[in-house]
Amino acid sequence: MPREALGRRIVFVNRFYAPDHSATAQILTDLAEHLVVLGWDVRVVTSRLIYGTAGASLPSRDSINGVSITRVATLGASLPGVPGRLLAYMTFYLSAGWALLRCLGPGTIVVAKTDPPLISLVALGASRARGARLVNWVQDLYPEIAAEMGMRVLRGPIGAALTALRDLSLRQAALTVAIGRRMARRVALSGVPDRRIATIANWSDDEAIMPSAVNSPALRAEWGLPTDAFVLEYSGNLGRAHEAETLLGAAALLRERRDIWFLFVGGGHAQAELRRRAAEGDCQRFVFQPYQPRTRLSESLAVGDAHWLSLRPEFEGLIVPSKVFGIAAAARPIVAVCDPDGEVPAMIASLDAGIAVAPGDAVGLAAAIVRLADDRAACRAMGDRARKMLQQGFRRESALGQWTQVLESLATRD
Repeated sequence: MPREALGRRIVFVNRFYAPDHSATAQILTDLAEHLVVLGWDVRVVTSRLIYGTAGASLPSRDSINGVSITRVATLGASLPGVPGRLLAYMTFYLSAGWALLRCLGPGTIVVAKTDPPLISLVALGASRARGARLVNWVQDLYPEIAAEMGMRVLRGPIGAALTALRDLSLRQAALTVAIGRRMARRVALSGVPDRRIATIANWSDDEAIMPSAVNSPALRAEWGLPTDAFVLEYSGNLGRAHEAETLLGAAALLRERRDIWFLFVGGGHAQAELRRRAAEGDCQRFVFQPYQPRTRLSESLAVGDAHWLSLRPEFEGLIVPSKVFGIAAAARPIVAVCDPDGEVPAMIASLDAGIAVAPGDAVGLAAAIVRLADDRAACRAMGDRARKMLQQGFRRESALGQWTQVLESLATRD
């Protein structure tokens, strides 16, 4: 244990944590366990839920790989729609706030992620009451996201009030960590000085997700995918901020290409709608599979010859599609359906690691898919460049090192 790490104490608060499989839970688990190895006293306040699993209830107290976990009760998680979500959020705010008050102390660092939205306000109150230091780990920016998703009430005075409170929690924090450059600029516009903003991208486990020259033949057989087909894969949550109309349009244009298949691994609101639309449109080469365990992620990502991701342009700077790092780790080309001037297109353009297509350009997306399907050698070379892009600037080890540096600096600050 490094001598300089002795006595460091940190508490994370987020609605999901291991053994949950969601992206935010996985990266939080990576960071928490990394800090344990460095000698930090690490605690997590989270819920008893598993994302996407109805009826799950994890134990209220746990310890995983040296991380002490307090799981608090929430209500409403099994109720459908907005009322259930709001009840789950409100009860988590109350129970997580109480748990924070009990475990924080002078000098403790509390890191608030952004699930549920505005949890930074709860963490700010608890940290002020106990003399702790608040760090906001911004994965997405609410209430702007909810307003863009169609919640009209958040476009008026209520939205303005919530934004003002959120901005207060950003300005009062010792540090705010954004996961992209555009997001960092939005944080700065909230009145946060540049010296209290850090940009640290999310990551994938590039040591566990390794390039594969084959397309996981066992999984292809299990999932009914032809061995020699070109498979365009989507892996992860496909939610309201993502866009699937362009993909459906491209698939319709490629109806006669019997060698091109589309694979969707994961879940989400938009995926459920996509599945319905695909069935109505008789899309016979669409295959849907549930989330895969983290131990099987490398094999699952290798099934596709290329992967696509999407982000509606109005969400640029509010969300960063972090699944790009898992795709790159698997050495697969990235087909990004998003603002051509957005965060991901700029990232992949540096080494020609993928193809960017504007939302709505189904013809352009179909052409990109055909280009990759018809030249498998060029497709593999583009995937190799994606892996190189990851190794040059977005490795898990590098991101964890950046986090260690900013937290050590904060812990030693008077």
